[in-house]
Amino acid sequence: MNIVEIVTQLKLNANPAGLPQLVRFGINPATALAVNIPILRAMAKKIGSSHQLAQQLWDTDIHEARILAGMIDDPHQVTEQQLEQWVLDFNSWDLCDQVCSNLFDKTPFAHDKAQTWTHREEEFVKRAGFTLMACLAVHDKKAVDEQFLLFFPFIKKESIDERNFVKKAVNWALRQIGKRNLALNQAAITLAQEIQTINSKSARWIANDALRELTNPKLYIQKKFAR
Repeated sequence: MNIVEIVTQLKLNANPAGLPQLVRFGINPATALAVNIPILRAMAKKIGSSHQLAQQLWDTDIHEARILAGMIDDPHQVTEQQLEQWVLDFNSWDLCDQVCSNLFDKTPFAHDKAQTWTHREEEFVKRAGFTLMACLAVHDKKAVDEQFLLFFPFIKKESIDERNFVKKAVNWALRQIGKRNLALNQAAITLAQEIQTINSKSARWIANDALRELTNPKLYIQKKFAR
């Protein structure tokens, strides 16, 4: 499939009636077609991996085309410059999370960007940093515990950010790291307890929500943790 055929297919699957629902879920509908994710995944499987097509899809500025771009791009061909350009285009939590989980976390720059992007003020750039932490905790099977412990100071520092899409990503990162193994679970619980003492509504919410999951006995059964 070429770029014209792909965009045509996206538009054929558009659902204008679904745009108000995107708004309700906090998704920017400005350039969206309301094509659902299963359709995009099926298209990605049919298209296959293509760095060139991914670039062309991103340049269309169509919301779902950009999600699809993250699904088909080759992480081995992605440059640091591309990461920095694409992250500035994030304007919705779903675009941020989809591209981070389908592409960015598979690039060699992922662990570094997970840290450096948390220093940025742009809401979705900062979210991308913490989303990467969460995705790496699930997807990077070769990473050692020390690599995730390096994220803890950033999680604690930014726990006071009151912006909804940031604080939820901080919470997500803390929970996913704490579910990776027993050692990180105990370390994440300790960190959450420290965050709990910070005089910040956001920090308290992040800590309390994380502790509910990380100390839940069912987690130890599901993850085969041993106390």
